[in-house]
Amino acid sequence: MTALLEAIGICKNYGHVEVLREVDFAVNAGEVTALIGDNGAGKSTLVKILSGTIPLDRGTILLDGKPITMSSPTAARDLGIETVYQDLALAPELGPAENTFAGREILKSGILGKLGVLDKKAMRQQAGEAFTSMGTDVKDLDAPVGALSGGQKQSVAICRSVMWADKVIFMDEPTAALGVRQTGKVLELVRRVADRGVGVVLISHNMPEVLEVADSIQVLRLGRRVAQYRGADATVEMLVGAMTGALDVANTGTGAGAP
Repeated sequence: MTALLEAIGICKNYGHVEVLREVDFAVNAGEVTALIGDNGAGKSTLVKILSGTIPLDRGTILLDGKPITMSSPTAARDLGIETVYQDLALAPELGPAENTFAGREILKSGILGKLGVLDKKAMRQQAGEAFTSMGTDVKDLDAPVGALSGGQKQSVAICRSVMWADKVIFMDEPTAALGVRQTGKVLELVRRVADRGVGVVLISHNMPEVLEVADSIQVLRLGRRVAQYRGADATVEMLVGAMTGALDVANTGTGAGAP
């Protein structure tokens, strides 16, 4: 099966420091792929490259099997790739609907549109349909996002990405600082996104959550991919062992239970 998004031999240096060394990475459509590793493993750098934030030094990126150039976040979005950052990048004074369409506002037709008048009704309707289809508990689309709970804010950020991404969504620590109930709802939402055929990349330090929701798991250590596992075959001990080097895994990008 051809991967939806594939990175081959990705290298990134900062001066004399090798941050990524010949890293391979793949995401399949309709699956949650967890990207894990200790601090300094290179996860953030790889995600920034694949989302167009920073350039790679060497390597190839394929989308649907075809080489692409990820020159900027805008280029990534145009390709159907979105990122939900840990800080969510939401405007707290705006409502969920306005945040969903930030930078992609719908204008009224005719002369009013030419004058820059927003069609708030259309944006509210489309955002509401998206939130409903994803089963979120965000009901008031006009209330300031700053007044919402942590889980609801995550839902807004994820649904915003789902509206615009038809290929891949990167989610950076989506359950950080959430309570048990809110975490459960966010993980359910992550699963629903993948069920829509989108490839989801989950970056997380929470191994039980990774095992709960991930179809596949790829482990980075010291700038290299050191192991791959099917989620159903992995254990916390295996993942921690691969991350820390305690587990004897060949440094070839595969591990026990690899896809």
